[in-house]
Amino acid sequence: MSVAVDQRPRPGLLKRIKYSYDRYWYAWAMCLPVVAVLGLIVGYPLVQGIYLTFTDANSLNVGRTIGVNHIPDTYKWVGLKNYIDILSGPDNQFWPHFVWTIVWTVLCVGISYCIALGLAVMLNRKLVGRTVYRMLLILPWAVPTFVTLFSWRLILADDGAVNQLLHLLGLGQPSWLSDPFAQKVAAIGVNIWCSIPFLMISLLGGLQAIPSELYEAAEMDGASNWQRFWNVTLPGLRPVSSTVILLGVIWTFNQFNVIYLLFGNVNSDSVQILVTYAYQLFFGQQPQDYAGSAAVGMLCLSLLVVFTQLYRRWLKRNDEGVLA
Repeated sequence: MSVAVDQRPRPGLLKRIKYSYDRYWYAWAMCLPVVAVLGLIVGYPLVQGIYLTFTDANSLNVGRTIGVNHIPDTYKWVGLKNYIDILSGPDNQFWPHFVWTIVWTVLCVGISYCIALGLAVMLNRKLVGRTVYRMLLILPWAVPTFVTLFSWRLILADDGAVNQLLHLLGLGQPSWLSDPFAQKVAAIGVNIWCSIPFLMISLLGGLQAIPSELYEAAEMDGASNWQRFWNVTLPGLRPVSSTVILLGVIWTFNQFNVIYLLFGNVNSDSVQILVTYAYQLFFGQQPQDYAGSAAVGMLCLSLLVVFTQLYRRWLKRNDEGVLA
């Protein structure tokens, strides 16, 4: 049986926008204030940041006003020099931070997802005191981030609770806030602690949306617990999992709070991810490198855009394979 295919050319973009405006003008009117605010607080800084990456702007040549005197801008256009210096310059700082950022993101998201999935599966069952468990597991998410991180800073201090416990067990007592390797372990652990509640709640909602009839049918077919988990639970969680993993990657890649509030700028260069490295270029040296910091920020944005597009294509290809 043949299916008729509409061969008429699609109208141009401007015609489609005009048609949409004529038909849904009220929706355009309601969206306009939001678009204007986003353009002001997101669009303008983004365009300004992109422009700065092609200049040699720093704290010495950017215009400023002192009293009644105004000092004009003296920075100049340098093209791609900032990007070349960052990617292949003599200081060789970008690539170590880039590698650590990728390792940090993969480990944090992967471990957080596995733990959150296990907790969600546990809480989806009928347990005595399940409501109390849920409340306790959501607590790290409810507490403000800076309070959580300052608390962990005290716990991980040389004389903090963690080292005291290790001392009682007769184990080594790392300097969690100063030793480079221990800093990375501490950063990953604290970020996992902060990330699990959101992932767990999202996955728990996805579990509760899976029809119980699927589990009953699998049980009648003789499927084991592992087979039901692998063939029913994971496919049923696919829409939720794909979303929370994408959000987790973006948030973790840009997780400024954990690194900066936990370690600050003292003896912590090896644990700095790209966003905190950009912050150091902007505020942590003299003269402040505005152009270099903006260039690192644009590289971070580009990496996330590329990852998002590849991730979406991979999900789409897998979905098409399943439907086929």
